[in-house]
Amino acid sequence: MNQKRKFTPGFKKEAVALVLEQNYSVARAATSLGISAKTLRSWVAAARQRHESPLSEDEQAELRRLRRENKELRIEKEILKKASAFFAKHMS
Repeated sequence: MNQKRKFTPGFKKEAVALVLEQNYSVARAATSLGISAKTLRSWVAAARQRHESPLSEDEQAELRRLRRENKELRIEKEILKKASAFFAKHMS
């Protein structure tokens, strides 16, 4: 017997966020959540039609800030790696 599962709005929002915000494929996100790709695809389509982000304004602002900070930290890390290699080469 095929029973329909009920999903909370919060679960749907998080599932859609995996696809729209974290760039998961629909198939990968659906598999990890234990739902069908067809179901998730319909949720994503509905969210796109509403032009509604799954994140609140504050969450979007924080995400932008964290992405910017992450980018800066990656650049700093690369600089430190190059400096470390330079000094290691010249100290030997």
